Amino acid sequence: MNYRHAYHAGNFADVVKHAVLTRLLDYLKQKDKAFRVIDTHAGIGRYDLSAVEAQKTGEWLGGIGRLVGADLDARVAALLAPYLEAVRAVNPEGGVKNYPGSPLIARHLLRKQDRLTAIELHPQDAERLKAVFAGDFQTRVIELDGWLALGAHLPPKEKRGLVLVDPPFEEEGEFARLVDGLSKAHRRWPGGIYALWYPIKDRKAVAAFRAALKNAGIPKLLDIGFEIRPASAEPSLDGTGMVVVNPPFTLESELRLMLPALHKAMAVAQPSRWTIDWLAGE
Repeated sequence: MNYRHAYHAGNFADVVKHAVLTRLLDYLKQKDKAFRVIDTHAGIGRYDLSAVEAQKTGEWLGGIGRLVGADLDARVAALLAPYLEAVRAVNPEGGVKNYPGSPLIARHLLRKQDRLTAIELHPQDAERLKAVFAGDFQTRVIELDGWLALGAHLPPKEKRGLVLVDPPFEEEGEFARLVDGLSKAHRRWPGGIYALWYPIKDRKAVAAFRAALKNAGIPKLLDIGFEIRPASAEPSLDGTGMVVVNPPFTLESELRLMLPALHKAMAVAQPSRWTIDWLAGE
């Protein structure tokens, strides 16, 4: 599965991933002490939804395109406010013409004492990302294989923060690399928050991935599943998942408010569902 992001920016998977990301960052901001965000597969930062890639799939219409017009409960709207504010920040003229990638969303939420390390392997994408953050002393963009960052850049000097691992799934074996990479990273920095994105496409592969995580020996693992349709006859992105290591104590209750609203807005066929499961811990 090639999940090169320009084709999929703003789709339902992005909405869920970035809604969770902003809740994690909001929690970190509750203490004055500085934190660092490390984005291991950062992409280009900002996506033009009128570009050929986004128009070819039109996936954003079923994601952020649905959410911006959704009628949300006041409690849900408050939880999603940081995320939607980050989207509005790249659309100063209104509407949804651009979509912020995870590094831009994270940067939007940082305070003056916080820092962002955005890592991108593809040379052209890394150059575009550097241009987005040119002159920004709080952000460092590095052209590097994000998997290597799970060793070389941990723990951060701030000793607080979040590692977002959002691989493009361009190659075979990405699920195994997620488990291996997380295990190594957790040994180096057991107190960090980690958020790992994965596609729900091959249900057997997802089940094996979840089982491997259960056996990884990591104490606190929360798994979030979000399906927009039942399993397709042909391989297709039917859902999105996210595993959070060391989740804030507030996250589960927030998800139980947010996920039903997001599912109502973006599910396209039944039976489909959202799930929250502790793979380890609680």
